[in-house]
Amino acid sequence: MQKLRCYRQYFGLFAVALSAAVLAAGTPPATTAPTSDEAIAQYRAMFGDDNPAELWESRGKELWETARGPKHVALAAVCDLGLGAGVGAGAYARLPRYFQDTKRVEDMESRLFDCMTDLQGFERDALIANRFGDGARRSDLEALMAYLVAQSRGSKVTLPMRLAQEKEAYEIGRAIFYYRAGTHDFACSTCHSESGKRIRLQNLPNLIDRHDAQYAYTTWPSYRVSQGELRTMEWRVADCFRQQRLPELQYGSPAAIALTMFLAKNAEGGVMNAPAIKR
Repeated sequence: MQKLRCYRQYFGLFAVALSAAVLAAGTPPATTAPTSDEAIAQYRAMFGDDNPAELWESRGKELWETARGPKHVALAAVCDLGLGAGVGAGAYARLPRYFQDTKRVEDMESRLFDCMTDLQGFERDALIANRFGDGARRSDLEALMAYLVAQSRGSKVTLPMRLAQEKEAYEIGRAIFYYRAGTHDFACSTCHSESGKRIRLQNLPNLIDRHDAQYAYTTWPSYRVSQGELRTMEWRVADCFRQQRLPELQYGSPAAIALTMFLAKNAEGGVMNAPAIKR
């Protein structure tokens, strides 16, 4: 509880700094208010080695190890993320990948979803409805992701893509990345295929540049300071679809997984450092 109070205190201080940065966007160029990146750096400095995502990690660990659901089993005993039942260390850095039991390529979120429904017996619709927290409610999926992704800190992103299904997912993800559509004729590449771009006060990583792709991918999931929530890669990708004015990206869909595969492969060799802290 003491750590939570500290997080709230520092969040208030950060909100002041970030508000100054946002307001500065409408003031003359001479203004020296911090950019969003600088405000985030100040926020991180306040925390030192701490990260509010630790609260999600702690709850995720409990959810992973506790027997739950109608079938009363623990994910730690039965859920195979690609390295064997219950093995979380390094798993995220090797996903997405093809799973023989489901006959499809899956990222960690869709794999967890399958484990929670098929092995623990939770209702799919209930999990989908509560896949992302909103402050008033907590998401078990986000907490589990925080814990399991943290198990891959220090692991290199490695996707051999030896199977035809994995190669196909990558090519579909690549096509989605460059596909222009919606009312604004946007594609992912509109914002993320050139270096040095910004939107408002935020830097836009060039996701086809190895360095930028590695940094972006290996720092998700992240604690979003502006929302006070931990957000996963599927949330990030879906929010990009929303900003492009595209139809809603379905959670765990082949399209979501394929795009994640494309981003992960571009980031291959990067060292996982998530959950991180983002604006």
